[in-house]
Amino acid sequence: MKTLMIAAALAATMTAAPAFAAELGAAEVQAKLRAAGYTQVHELERDDGMWEAEVTRADGSRDDVLIDPAKGEIFDSANGRAVLDAGRILDLAAKAGYTRITEVDRDGATWSLDAYNKNNQRVDVRMSGYDGRVLSSRRDGWWD
Repeated sequence: MKTLMIAAALAATMTAAPAFAAELGAAEVQAKLRAAGYTQVHELERDDGMWEAEVTRADGSRDDVLIDPAKGEIFDSANGRAVLDAGRILDLAAKAGYTRITEVDRDGATWSLDAYNKNNQRVDVRMSGYDGRVLSSRRDGWWD
């Protein structure tokens, strides 16, 4: 009987929906930016599934950076990391199942794409410029 109860508990645990980490709030994003060496956060807003911040760096330069709300990764084109070119981003987007890509724009250290997903829905896609992973994919309009 004990074995049956343990097996049932294990089965319930394995079939339960995965727990998702809560996304970072504004205060947590500001704390991350300060910990990363930005001296001021002038503006902070959500945009296309990402946090966007206007910041001042330690050297006094001012720019926009993007922050992944799930992982807290900061995307700053001035941090010295190489950013993939448009051709490589298009290849990676196709491998991720995106088709009919109509627009590709570099936004600092990320790329924004207008494309269709595997369900043939128009989506706005945000990809990491560092490694090409999909950061967000959101339906483009309610009529699709």
